[in-house]
Amino acid sequence: MLEKDIEQKLKVSLERMGCLVMKFVSPGNSGVPDRLVFIPGGRLLLVELKRPGKKLRPLQKVWKRKFEALGFMHFVVDCDEDILALTRVVQKIRGDNA
Repeated sequence: MLEKDIEQKLKVSLERMGCLVMKFVSPGNSGVPDRLVFIPGGRLLLVELKRPGKKLRPLQKVWKRKFEALGFMHFVVDCDEDILALTRVVQKIRGDNA
């Protein structure tokens, strides 16, 4: 499975839940997460997409630590199971009983 396939599945799943999923491009800041996920109610998640089995690059790890130190939730998604886990996090944040 390609990264773009994972991205499409993630986008569809989260948009069905009412989220806004946007590509994150920050010129001059290599290694920032691929996607911003805006959850109804004013919450933000950061998502790095990877091909199955691929790991974060060192600079991506630095950004992950920085965002988490600021209190943001940062996820690495590389398979269907990760997408399902992320949708469960969104459900929990929204207070869904599903």
